[in-house]
Amino acid sequence: MGPPGFEPLVVCFCCQWCSYAAADMAGAMRLSYPPNVRIVLVPCTGRVQEEHLLAALEAGVDGVLVSGCLPGQCHYVNGNRKAEKRVARARAILEEIGEDPERIGMVHNAASMGPQLARCFRDTTERLRALGPIFPVWDGSGEPKQAGREAQYRE
Repeated sequence: MGPPGFEPLVVCFCCQWCSYAAADMAGAMRLSYPPNVRIVLVPCTGRVQEEHLLAALEAGVDGVLVSGCLPGQCHYVNGNRKAEKRVARARAILEEIGEDPERIGMVHNAASMGPQLARCFRDTTERLRALGPIFPVWDGSGEPKQAGREAQYRE
């Protein structure tokens, strides 16, 4: 379990055609999802590289989602399949360095799936809250403090 008061920061790379429209629909329906989820609009999830996913984590983001079109419905034919492979490789790298691969995930959405995407954001935030910060700050008390990014902002 993460430290008391810990709120994970989540970055979600959303395809402009389906997933971003689903996030927009969730907002239009006034569905709530955690405010600590940051959406990055991409033309296609096939443009998201392993480096983008890992760089976000290295910068102190606690978890990364890639949200693309439903299988077989990619506007660029196979972009979501490319993204799935890249997510799998990034997760393997995390596992290799001893970090939990659950910090990176991929979901598929249609533009009409706003409620499902909002639920995915809530579920992801809960899972990451349980994992704790990606770079905990130890104060010698035996309990981790807030993530390293918080310490950077206080200086």
